[in-house]
Amino acid sequence: MWSTFIVQDEEVRTGNASSGVHQPSCALDGFLGSRGGRRKRRHRTHPSSADGISENQEGKIKLTLFLAVTGILLTVLGVGTEFWVELTPSKSFYNNQTCLVAHYGLWKCCTKTFWVSDMDTKQEICGHLHLQGESNCTFFKFYTTGENIVLFQKTPEKNLTVASAMFAIISLFLMVMGSICIIMAVSKGVQFFLKPAAVCFILSGVLIFICLIVFHQSVLSYLASDQSIPLHHEMSWSVTCVGCAGALVVVAGVLFLVLALPYSPWEKCLPKKNSDI
Repeated sequence: MWSTFIVQDEEVRTGNASSGVHQPSCALDGFLGSRGGRRKRRHRTHPSSADGISENQEGKIKLTLFLAVTGILLTVLGVGTEFWVELTPSKSFYNNQTCLVAHYGLWKCCTKTFWVSDMDTKQEICGHLHLQGESNCTFFKFYTTGENIVLFQKTPEKNLTVASAMFAIISLFLMVMGSICIIMAVSKGVQFFLKPAAVCFILSGVLIFICLIVFHQSVLSYLASDQSIPLHHEMSWSVTCVGCAGALVVVAGVLFLVLALPYSPWEKCLPKKNSDI
């Protein structure tokens, strides 16, 4: 019996050696199998970020950010310049030799003097700002000393002018905050910052329009302060810049809000119909 076992063992060994195949043990197979199974399970159960930003969506966000930045630049240009309103009296307001034209914005007031002889004789009001003349600009005194300014024997409304300037500053601050949120959303790759950015841009656009309304009311109040001196007033190009900027940032805010939605509104409103072939 012992000889039979020895012969069988030798046959098994010689068979394995002749085949030249190394058979791993069952324990090693189980260990490798368990590690591979855990690795596969770990790969399957790895959570995919539902709040992430795809490449297509990132391109749309950058394009909308360019729209918002354009609005910010127009706002800075309009707020920083003094061509909000132009005031033009008659040619004979001071004397028959020179006439005066004024224009001002949120911070500064400028006057320009023209020679009456250089203008058309049929023209009743003083020349426009694009003509050559002597210019003089000063900041409003109520920002420094608290005093008001007298222009054409009229006084601009101090409270309304300051209020319109404050609305413009708050609007610019919200635009900067919205831009920071968009930059963080793109750099971090998450949609979380899109909603606060959209709120910031929409509120900034609304404040810009409120600023324009308040400033226009201040101009009307200024003109009504003394009816004895007729003035021709016209809103200038700085107001146009600020108005376009308000529209751009509101549109950008709405687009950011649409991009922050978990679904596409276009596909939600117009679902694709499955065509049977």
